[in-house]
Amino acid sequence: MTQAHTPQFNARAIRDPAHIRLLSSPVRHELADTLASMGGEATVATLAEQMGRPADGLYYHLQLLVDGGLVHERQGDHGERIFTLAGDGQAPLRLSYDLASDEARQALASYAKGLLQVAESDFLAGLKLGAIDVEGPRRRLWAARNRGWVSPAELEEANALLERLCELLSHPRDASRDVPMSLAFVLAPTVIRQRRRSSGKTDAD
Repeated sequence: MTQAHTPQFNARAIRDPAHIRLLSSPVRHELADTLASMGGEATVATLAEQMGRPADGLYYHLQLLVDGGLVHERQGDHGERIFTLAGDGQAPLRLSYDLASDEARQALASYAKGLLQVAESDFLAGLKLGAIDVEGPRRRLWAARNRGWVSPAELEEANALLERLCELLSHPRDASRDVPMSLAFVLAPTVIRQRRRSSGKTDAD
């Protein structure tokens, strides 16, 4: 298949709406994350095993990622198709937000929706495991939401902690890392809505 022409991108700062829309699919998002967790390179059979999906159903999505330049393809020594994540291959793809563009905002909205669908699927799968730690320092299942007020310094600290969490959960498997985990979060400003003024009417009016 002829590779489609798409804009060049920085794999650590993807900003083109076309690339973001490619990753808005939960399957393609999971493919990119799974490739990163496996050191950036894998065959379809290995990806299918890791994701618990039929291999035949992944080819279409992988080809779209290849056509978009987010994944590269080569032939292995035994003729198998090997897919490699763009960039350094061993780090997850990251987005760069362009909020000045309506098209980019729409693409980011689709991406967030797909991300949360993957997170929900991971959480529901974790609920079915049963025999895992759900409290203490080695808990493996946790869903939470917090809302509050922070100072500029606390916001900087929160972002540093989130970056560190992303770093901790972005290593490929090795002898010391044998616990598969996923992490998803949303950090967003909350809009304080002004209280509506009373019209002066009562229920009896």
